[in-house]
Amino acid sequence: MRLFRAILLTLSVFSLYAVAQDASPKHRHEYQSDVARLRKIVINSLYSHREVFLRELISNANDALEKLRLTSLTEPETLSGAENMNITIKAVKDEDGTARIIIRDTGIGMTPTELANNLGTLAKSGTSEFLSKAESDTSGNGNLIGAFGVGFYSSFLVADRVEVASIAAKSSKNPTPEQHVFSSGADENSFEIYSDPRGNTLGRGTEITLFLKPDALEYVDTHTISDLVDKHSSFSTSFPIYMHTTRTEMVPDEEAEAEAKAAEAAKKAEETEKPDLDDDEAVVEEVDEEQETEEKREPVLKPVTVEEWIQLNSQPPIWMRDPKDVTDEEYEAFYQVTFKDYQKPLAWYHFAGDSGSGVSFRSIIYVPSRLDDSYWQNPLQSVTKDIRLLVKRVFITSDLGEDALPKWANWVKVVVDAEDLPLNVSRETLQSTAFLKQLKGIILKRLLQLLTRIREQDAEKWEQVQETFGNVFKLGAVEDFKNREKLSTLVRFPTNQRNTTSLDEYLENKKQGQSQIFYLADMGKSTSELAKSVFIEKLHARGYEVLLLGDPLDEVFITNIRRWKKIPFQDVAKGGLKFGDEELDPEEEKEEQARLTEKYKPLIEWLRKEIREKGVARDVVISNRLVTSSCAIVADESGYTANLEKLISSSHAQANHKHMWEFAKKQKVLEINPRSPLIEGLLKRIEQLPAEDEERDVEAEDELREVATVLVDGALVRSGFAVTDSNEFFTRVDRILRRSLGVSEHAPTDTTVKPAPPVDPELPADADVPEPEEFASGHGQVSWEVEEIDEFGNVIKDVPVDKKHHDEL
Repeated sequence: MRLFRAILLTLSVFSLYAVAQDASPKHRHEYQSDVARLRKIVINSLYSHREVFLRELISNANDALEKLRLTSLTEPETLSGAENMNITIKAVKDEDGTARIIIRDTGIGMTPTELANNLGTLAKSGTSEFLSKAESDTSGNGNLIGAFGVGFYSSFLVADRVEVASIAAKSSKNPTPEQHVFSSGADENSFEIYSDPRGNTLGRGTEITLFLKPDALEYVDTHTISDLVDKHSSFSTSFPIYMHTTRTEMVPDEEAEAEAKAAEAAKKAEETEKPDLDDDEAVVEEVDEEQETEEKREPVLKPVTVEEWIQLNSQPPIWMRDPKDVTDEEYEAFYQVTFKDYQKPLAWYHFAGDSGSGVSFRSIIYVPSRLDDSYWQNPLQSVTKDIRLLVKRVFITSDLGEDALPKWANWVKVVVDAEDLPLNVSRETLQSTAFLKQLKGIILKRLLQLLTRIREQDAEKWEQVQETFGNVFKLGAVEDFKNREKLSTLVRFPTNQRNTTSLDEYLENKKQGQSQIFYLADMGKSTSELAKSVFIEKLHARGYEVLLLGDPLDEVFITNIRRWKKIPFQDVAKGGLKFGDEELDPEEEKEEQARLTEKYKPLIEWLRKEIREKGVARDVVISNRLVTSSCAIVADESGYTANLEKLISSSHAQANHKHMWEFAKKQKVLEINPRSPLIEGLLKRIEQLPAEDEERDVEAEDELREVATVLVDGALVRSGFAVTDSNEFFTRVDRILRRSLGVSEHAPTDTTVKPAPPVDPELPADADVPEPEEFASGHGQVSWEVEEIDEFGNVIKDVPVDKKHHDEL
């Protein structure tokens, strides 16, 4: 009887509770007509990227926590109800295929009236209202991000329905708060507020449940959530953000293990009894068999789902700290985490400043240790993707639009955190502001200061900078006229006298009377090859320093800046080479030059006729630059050097100026070395030819013509030019080699080859079937599997690598 009464009493209590819950009124509120229209605009048009919903909701949660922190300074009882101050995110996949995202904070919470005012009224910013009250009695307002009151409605970008459960913090005005729910759908023109039937489950704070749309199920993936938090909100709050995750572990199955042992015991009992043995021997044998069985038995494992909360924003915003208090290890760790670079940065610059337009900011500029592989693959494309512009620790954009950094500097990694900037309502983009135009100049100025400091203070690190960014500085000097002089001081070149030198160091080493900066350019050639060039023989012998340029950007740099400290550049591969001390030459040297010109006049006239007929060059002169080489082809002052020809050919620029191209190509001069035994021998052979009134020696003329042709073609090759006809050139070389080896010039080569099979026009049967697209989605998907083994070497389970949990990560 007593038991019956107890059961009856219990049922009565539950019935009363259920009736009470059902009786709790649900107050439906209609959105005002203007508010309803604006709300649709917010949901459907305001945001260009719906992924920002998470950023907005985390910002709101941060505001709630900041309000609680500030309120607790005067009312400590507001901290009761929940132990920790944090933000949690949990993604739930339901069995029916739907999904939810639950975002909870332990902030100040909201009363039913505040739910209606803050969530049911568009552009009613609880943050702004709180700040207006707090300004009169508190010196610091914390990191209160909200300003427009529309952030909550970004929830409907991904959710059909949103439920917000909230309970206000205890206070003197509200000592016994109750938990209420705000509920509204994306297509509804009204919202409900009612007492939470679950009771006080939160203790304090707010819980937002997003019922995801079918096309937004991607956001239930924990990796996606983690990436979004890392992108937008990793530094937006000083409070920890936790995400609920699950993983599968293989653990010993005790029940299965016990059953396996029982089965083995039963099997032993059924076996035929062994012959009687001595008791001691039998015991020893049984123990050995049991140990052997234990060693052979594989452990029985079972999968267990382990739930855990991981912190997503463990990396603090170090730019907010005093640079003196931040260690190198912290700078390096922050860089690697923020910019996803496995290598450490070369250098960094941590500073605070004012833009001049009233915007104060803090920033860190990083110089990476490498350039992306794509940097030089798209030489004309300039995309600044590693500038993280934040406003009050909330990521806003990496796209600076028309104020983006130039190509030469778009590799720099920068974090800029401004205290206040005019944003559009969605907080996705900046409104027009002078700060953006100033930001570009600030970054470039600080970057150049950092590079200059490395150059002056750390020679070893400067070598690394030059190895990685040497060509970038040349590109910068070409495209950035404003910073051309500063960038030019960073440029380095090898020379015939030292491995590297700056333009200033070169001028410190120039000779008396030298009025040019000598350089030789031939892209693709190594420094050692350029140092052996025919063009610098006399310069090197006399002790002049010559810049050796083997990179395609080198001559582009030289031709753009044209002069340094008012001293012009002189291409030593061009005619008109002047050393600078010609006026100091004694009369004897000038007379010697005139004598040589008169002596070699027959050879010069004969060679001039030959090269003009072939279109190789326009003139022949006695050289003042050759020492050991017999001859060289140099570009006239109005012609193209070999390197310039390569650059123009590679850019196809000659197609639009064909006649000018053909004219400039012919502006070459053949310089001969009068001291070369080969040239002296050629002069003698020319002088031995019959006079005009005598009978011609055709065989001797043909032999001389062939020798001269090989000589000129060799000069073209040594000078970096292409021979007129490479087939004819190698045919002549072949004849010369045959003569030198005593082989008949007319001895035929065996040209017998196996003929091709008969014509077969038949095609494969599936020739007209279109090839399937390997990756229809445009994104290649690669997966692989590994075998996980235990300590006994047994395979536990095949687990895809991308789903494996690694404790060390």
